[in-house]
Amino acid sequence: MAHGAYRGAALKIVIVVEGQTEKAFLPTLRKFLKNRLMGRMPKIALHVYDGRVPKDVKLQRVVENHLNNGADAVIALTDVYTGTNDFVDAADAKAKMRRWVGDNPRFYPHVAQYDFEAWLLPFWSTIQQLAKHNLGPPTGNPELVDHGKPPAHRIKEIFERGGVEIAT
Repeated sequence: MAHGAYRGAALKIVIVVEGQTEKAFLPTLRKFLKNRLMGRMPKIALHVYDGRVPKDVKLQRVVENHLNNGADAVIALTDVYTGTNDFVDAADAKAKMRRWVGDNPRFYPHVAQYDFEAWLLPFWSTIQQLAKHNLGPPTGNPELVDHGKPPAHRIKEIFERGGVEIAT
């Protein structure tokens, strides 16, 4: 039985994210889950950072605070590409986040191999329309678009070329 299920209330999940792109994704996530969790939709709250998810004891404190204040689960979503060399790859990032938080079965680390924006690359034609530019898409598996020019930089570039300002 899920932690919050015995209360007869919807589960409360807090997702710790790095920034505005992830925040903008929340309505799509809710729609996706609603269609699959008929009548069992969890309450989802975001804890948005301007930059990166905290690390070490700071992440542990954030997770524990949410769990102590009514969250049934906390998900931390980070990128391998954080502007630092903290993580070698997604597996390394997950392992480090687990180590920082400790053995807590209600904590779920998730990682985009390079950055979250990679998950937007399959929708490049929509990005082109929004950016008002026809810059071609990066090729290959979106999760393998790398540190040399990560997806967030590619998306920023197409908007700059199209003269469309994006919120950061």
